[in-house]
Amino acid sequence: MSKVIAVNAGSSSLKFQLFEMDNETVITSGVIERIGMEDSIFTIKYNGEKDVRTLAIPTHKEAVHLLLDTLIEKQIVSSLDEIKGVGHRVVQGGSYFQESAIIDEDVINKIDELKSLAPLHNPAHLTGYYAFKEAIPSAGAVAVFDTAFHQTLQPKCYIYPIPYKFYTENKVRKYGAHGTSHFYVSQRVIDKLGQPEHSKIIVAHLGAGGSLTAVKDGKSINTSMGFTPLAGIMMGTRSGDLDPSIIDYLIEQVGMDMKDVIHMLNKESGLLGVSGVSSDFRDVLNAANEGNERAKLAIDIFFRRVIAYIGRYFIALGGCDAIAFTAGIGENSAYARKEILSLVSEALGIVVDDDANENGEGERLISTPESKIKVYVIPTNEELVIARDTKRLLNL
Repeated sequence: MSKVIAVNAGSSSLKFQLFEMDNETVITSGVIERIGMEDSIFTIKYNGEKDVRTLAIPTHKEAVHLLLDTLIEKQIVSSLDEIKGVGHRVVQGGSYFQESAIIDEDVINKIDELKSLAPLHNPAHLTGYYAFKEAIPSAGAVAVFDTAFHQTLQPKCYIYPIPYKFYTENKVRKYGAHGTSHFYVSQRVIDKLGQPEHSKIIVAHLGAGGSLTAVKDGKSINTSMGFTPLAGIMMGTRSGDLDPSIIDYLIEQVGMDMKDVIHMLNKESGLLGVSGVSSDFRDVLNAANEGNERAKLAIDIFFRRVIAYIGRYFIALGGCDAIAFTAGIGENSAYARKEILSLVSEALGIVVDDDANENGEGERLISTPESKIKVYVIPTNEELVIARDTKRLLNL
């Protein structure tokens, strides 16, 4: 019986799921948050129980050791040697990786080389890799790249209209993100459509971070995030697309410096920046329902940024068989789905099944039989993709 742990190391967090791969069941899952602070939070779920502890966890290395010690202490595994593979989510694989890869020195060097494209993530991923490698040296390790699914984009979709030398010399191009989620969700939709030879699917991954992808015949042909995850739709704290001249204006006329502007666009914009309430869609919606005009405006802008990409990808695909909603907002907000679809229903011939949208759970169809496009809710499962690729590449 092979056990694989899927790991997602963020700049100050470590998410994990331990799988029994023979039947793909989750043995335990959880997250360590606020790493590097005195009040780090360690949450672990196992045997139907949930254990939450607050303690000081200074580094990712100590977070990994705490996790592995807990697996033994709670008898989730009898020995760490039971874990045969560790699958690591890696945000940025550049143009090097079109699929997941067994981690060796060459892969490590490339992940490190690309850290300037994902400064908050790639270094943390490597820290997580080294910590697990030291703790379980017998386990194989695999990197699963957020960018890999989007390597099927053609140059006409990933080259920016700036001097070409910045692409050839500096690797400036669209890379996209959330690829593991877009891959999983689009494959589930293809399954639900009956595995047709040809398919045209739009995946809307809507959460604190959000992106849309046009998937044709199972391959990504365009995606809303760009050189970094800052591009595309409006998000929790990210601005998404805007006129780049605004950056120069804020520097020259307002007196901000470049780092402050980029920080503002990444951390202080989006739903938070417009509403002034929160980066969490639920909080903004509650405020809007209580009459907060800026919260209403933030939600209206968010919806219109999403439908702009739905329309763009409907045209790029030459039509659409299905739209799939996933991630925090996409999976959990019936209101967001209903409002977004209402804005495109007349143009695209979509008819929503209100009962399925509002009262259903899990994977489901939320459009009616007369709808010209099928609409699904598909809970994403990036960890399962990571675990599957780890098992496949390590021949477990």
